[in-house]
Amino acid sequence: MNVILAAVLVSSLLVSVIASVSYDHKAITINGKRRILLSGSIHYPRSTPEMWPDLIQKAKEGGLDVIQTYVFWNGHEPSPGKYYFGGNYDLVRFIKLVKQAGLYVHLRIGPYVCAEWNFGGFPVWLKYIPGIAFRTNNGPFKAYMQRFTKKIVDMMKAEGLFESQGGPIILSQIENEYGPMEYELGAAGRAYSQWAAQMAVGLGTGVPWVMCKQDDAPDPIINSCNGFYCDYFSPNKAYKPKMWTEAWTGWFTEFGGAVPYRPVEDLAFSVARFIQKGGSFINYYMYHGGTNFGRTAGGPFIATSYDYDAPLDEYGLVRQPKWGHLKDLHRAIKLCEPALVSGDPSVMPLGRFQEAHVFKSKYGHCAAFLANYNPRSFAKVAFGNMHYNLPPWSISILPDCKNTVYNTARVGAQSARMKMVPVPIHGAFSWQAYNEEAPSSNGERSFTTVGLVEQINTTRDVSDYLWYSTDVKIDPDEGFLKTGKYPTLTVLSAGHALHVFVNDQLSVARDGGE
Repeated sequence: MNVILAAVLVSSLLVSVIASVSYDHKAITINGKRRILLSGSIHYPRSTPEMWPDLIQKAKEGGLDVIQTYVFWNGHEPSPGKYYFGGNYDLVRFIKLVKQAGLYVHLRIGPYVCAEWNFGGFPVWLKYIPGIAFRTNNGPFKAYMQRFTKKIVDMMKAEGLFESQGGPIILSQIENEYGPMEYELGAAGRAYSQWAAQMAVGLGTGVPWVMCKQDDAPDPIINSCNGFYCDYFSPNKAYKPKMWTEAWTGWFTEFGGAVPYRPVEDLAFSVARFIQKGGSFINYYMYHGGTNFGRTAGGPFIATSYDYDAPLDEYGLVRQPKWGHLKDLHRAIKLCEPALVSGDPSVMPLGRFQEAHVFKSKYGHCAAFLANYNPRSFAKVAFGNMHYNLPPWSISILPDCKNTVYNTARVGAQSARMKMVPVPIHGAFSWQAYNEEAPSSNGERSFTTVGLVEQINTTRDVSDYLWYSTDVKIDPDEGFLKTGKYPTLTVLSAGHALHVFVNDQLSVARDGGE
């Protein structure tokens, strides 16, 4: 009898561990408890390991529960089967630091990530796999995608990092914003997304999987929203929670373009509106954007800075009032959590552009969100035998259905402006320079061809540079002596360096321009 009871007890404990993270229509549940989860994106390769503890701590102090990051395939597998997890690609170290801070992790494995990252995270060698076609129902691509995804999952398991093992990872993501591409591809795209979902679930992480911008995400995967606003979003099944995987805090910076800016009042309004309409998971993209080091920026248009007008700026400094106003918002939401996770809200009109969302629990908890959707005018509304003044385009949060503790348009956090101060080089910084050789397709230092070569096929993405040289011989009798005019060389290019030699003597050296 004792042996049987012991077996039942052990079995019960095992079931409890395996089912430690789940979900229902209201929220993600952790150890059986529904949670309102506030998350922020911090990409480990876009900062240095020395910065990670401070970034994570500031995120925690800002009221976050979760750190979200992509996994960057081309950084981890620069050549087939040869992996790298050192330096600012030390994924395990980053996740363990998050755990030490007492926060959770949402691991977006992809392995396609977009993220304004070079090739969207794909290693360039993948292009040369025979018969490959990317992100579709293609055998070679699926084989390599599965191999890398399994590599990451197995690494996390070996380190005990999934929450089902006692680690901090409570969510994973497969693929990334695939819905629009699936629509274009049709049947092949639908077959691929079905395969990707089944492959991911089959890896047995013990935590839920997410597909963002994927309206037909197969069960049991949760589909989620990305955007500036997601209050309109509903999951594709009634028993899945309403999740916002990318609440855009700003936008990326383009070379030569204006630095994007999103007012914190609007960001806070969008988050409060999502919560009042039943949302339970919100991730800020980005919470710290950081820097595109080296050649990691995607395409020719993305700047080295990935600041994103985030609550923590490119250097990891607190950006006020954005960081502080969101911290106050998070505190207000957490005060409402017992009521928010208990049931769906009742909605009552308070005026032409005003309404209240009221959450109540059977234990007596009550929380109210009073919204004014008029973008220009204040509104005085009556609610619960009291009157409230609502600024334009704002939401007031009442954790006890009586007292306003927060309004999205009333910023109480201090403002701050960063000032860049020059530092003398001598005694402060030291500089190093290096020369980058331009490789050739056949491994030799130089070769001869007619016309321009295809850049990626030639460099295999180990360099942005190719050095072209040509010569033009001008017969003096047919040139200046005959016409009285010197020959003119015209080169139309804004992105190349040009050296012109006349009779082996350097005549012109220009970097860019016309």
